[in-house]
Amino acid sequence: MGSIILTSPLQGWATAIDDVPDAVFSGRMLGDGVAIDPLGNVLHAPCDGEVLTLHASHHAVTLRGEGGVEVLMHLGIDTVALGGRGFDPLVKIGDQVTRGQPLLRFDLDGVAQAVPSLMTPVIVTNAERFRITRAETGKVVGVGEGLIYLEPAEPVAGVMRDDRGVRVGGTVRVPMAHGIHARPAARIGEAARAFVAESWIVKDGCEASTRSPIALLQLGIRLHDEVDVVASGVDAEAAMAALIALIEGGMDEQDHAEAAPVAAPVVAAKEAPEDALAGTLAAPGYAVGQARWLRVQDIEVPRYGAGAEKEAERLTQALDAMRFQLADASGDETGVAIRRAHAAFLEDPALQLDVHARIGQGDDAGHAWRQACRAMAEIMRNLGDARLAERADDLVDLERQMLRILTGTPEEALSFAPGTILLADELLPSQVMALDANVVGIVLERGGPTSHVAILAATRGLPALVAVGPALGEIADEVALILDADSGLLHVDPAWDVLEAAWTEVARRVVAREAMVAAAGENCVSRDGVRIEAFANLGSVEDAEIAMAHGAEGSGLLRTEFLFLERDTAPTATDQAALYGAIAAKLEGRPLIVRLLDIGGDKPAPYLPIEAEENPALGLRGIRVGLATPDVLDEQLRAILSVVPHGQCRIMVPMVASVAELQAVRARVTAIKAEMGLSHRQEIGIMVETPAAAVTAATLARYADFLSIGTNDLTQYALAMDRGNPAVAAGVDGLHPAVLQLIALATEGARVHGRWVGVCGGLASDRLAIPLLLGLGVTELSAAPRFVPDVKTLVRRLSIADCRAHAGRALQMESAEEVRALARRFEEEFLA
Repeated sequence: MGSIILTSPLQGWATAIDDVPDAVFSGRMLGDGVAIDPLGNVLHAPCDGEVLTLHASHHAVTLRGEGGVEVLMHLGIDTVALGGRGFDPLVKIGDQVTRGQPLLRFDLDGVAQAVPSLMTPVIVTNAERFRITRAETGKVVGVGEGLIYLEPAEPVAGVMRDDRGVRVGGTVRVPMAHGIHARPAARIGEAARAFVAESWIVKDGCEASTRSPIALLQLGIRLHDEVDVVASGVDAEAAMAALIALIEGGMDEQDHAEAAPVAAPVVAAKEAPEDALAGTLAAPGYAVGQARWLRVQDIEVPRYGAGAEKEAERLTQALDAMRFQLADASGDETGVAIRRAHAAFLEDPALQLDVHARIGQGDDAGHAWRQACRAMAEIMRNLGDARLAERADDLVDLERQMLRILTGTPEEALSFAPGTILLADELLPSQVMALDANVVGIVLERGGPTSHVAILAATRGLPALVAVGPALGEIADEVALILDADSGLLHVDPAWDVLEAAWTEVARRVVAREAMVAAAGENCVSRDGVRIEAFANLGSVEDAEIAMAHGAEGSGLLRTEFLFLERDTAPTATDQAALYGAIAAKLEGRPLIVRLLDIGGDKPAPYLPIEAEENPALGLRGIRVGLATPDVLDEQLRAILSVVPHGQCRIMVPMVASVAELQAVRARVTAIKAEMGLSHRQEIGIMVETPAAAVTAATLARYADFLSIGTNDLTQYALAMDRGNPAVAAGVDGLHPAVLQLIALATEGARVHGRWVGVCGGLASDRLAIPLLLGLGVTELSAAPRFVPDVKTLVRRLSIADCRAHAGRALQMESAEEVRALARRFEEEFLA
């Protein structure tokens, strides 16, 4: 195949694609090309070919021409909002056209007055297959004049589309209340990967691979949008039908009865005193120190590379090195989880496709990586979703880590003087993980409260404010600061008497904390002499060390799924036993409750045969996965049973809904013990996460040695609200009377058979909830390792008799808000 010439489809001023006032196009997210500011009102075919897509609003057309080149012509910016007004299509999908043939007419003046710009991108969307050798820009071009000159690009492994077979398409109206966001995008990707055919979703003439969650998110598909589903390959018809059916089914996120979207609660901004700046709480706490700025320069990379082949090889080597770094499972659980999130971005096909396309056009590997990451991050920030905007920081972080590898740039030494309150425009997760102990607080001009930076700050016990705004930039280094994150305030250069009072408050908090930790080794006993076990939730050996240093009396939850995720095969019994044994040893004989593998739904593993489900939260989850994959379950049971001393590890079965599930696990434990020649008594308990388990607790307790309530899942199942869905997340409150009544049923049912009940969910770390839990009959609390001293201190000040009366009143309340108000009054009366 020789050179390909795309002629101008319009008369007008030709300019670089960078000049288009829309990041989707200027960021080359859909491919490379040029743009034309039209002087005529007819769009013409730039080559011979077939009409692949014609958007429902008639403002965008895609052709496939010679050699398979795919050309998108998108008339104007935001023209989709016109709903087809002013556009008159002259062709339909599937038509064969010749170069120069009119494709559509449009009202030049009317459209120009209605939209921000008539700038029309002409883009090669499968840029990985072609290299633009020349583009006519900076001049007026006429219809039929040479515009873009192409040469076939060298194939790049792993990023080519399968164009075998027919190409088919269909249209679907999106019924999901929040459009195609992260979860639906993941579901679509799972469905698409079941077929050989490549498939795309097309909106407003912009297409995204169904296998790329990032690319799908960047389309910004909303409720009631009409999108085209296009597939190409040997099983294209089946792929298209399956994807359309999945989207039409709504994935359990339908906009039932056309209900108005639930608005997230609006929190009024705090009015700051004269000497203070207001921000958003990201991590609680209080600190006094000096301002010190972190300003990091961009890593310099050349614009052009040493040839596509060499730059692709450099990129491959850097990706391998980055994968090795991100596979590091050491450190705290939050850091490991964030590295896994970065690893997922690293493997995103849309990102790699964009990078390879840029390299194919002559870019240096580093420059291509930077531009692709920043273009994707910009799109994510502009989608109107706060959580997606915060995840864009992870892409920027990944950009910088890769550029260090590509350029050999050493990591910054993030060392500061003692008492530093770190100020920055934004921080990257990797930078937070690298901070030394001299940093006592963080304040950011931008950022969000649910970002990975916020999560890391909370994990490390660093008070943090975000979204303070441009006024933060006026603070000079070394200025005295008081960071009252709990109140959302940063006091700048306070008066001496105010500063003295702040130091007194810091000292008081330090003394109180030290007293808590010092007393943490003592048993947890209420004021009226009732023994309550204070356990810790663990996910690693490091967590166990922290828990022991903070007085944990055992572990009420060892999460094991981190061993099973982000790998191609299940871990062996030997691998598992080594880790369980190491954690058990750190606990020095104290109880270690090991939760059996809890994946499926939102935590899938690639080697388990869990197919895409209409509603993963109600499908194969928890113990259902173990029972469906007995080899995996048996290996885990062997690992737990092999830990010495025998019996220190107790087994906890997740997501139980029936006696049959528990009995099936008991049968396997009995059989495996016999195989291993073991005779010790093995305790087996259940997690109460389903309303069914709570309601039938008296029946389940006949066969379970203990019950542990997972309040996070129990709450979302009881209230039918997804805690990961920002539209309803504000209503997901474990102190809802319905949840409290389920907890009461669980403790009452367990009491019939003399079983103890614990809580290992979020309520065990909620100061307002703890008195209610104790009043309802809970006798074990398993919290975050560093929160164990707080649990013990609080319990010692409580009378269980008072807590029971308090819980009785709470069960009569009508809403979570009423319960929390009641809990605050109880705190003021009994704990002030």
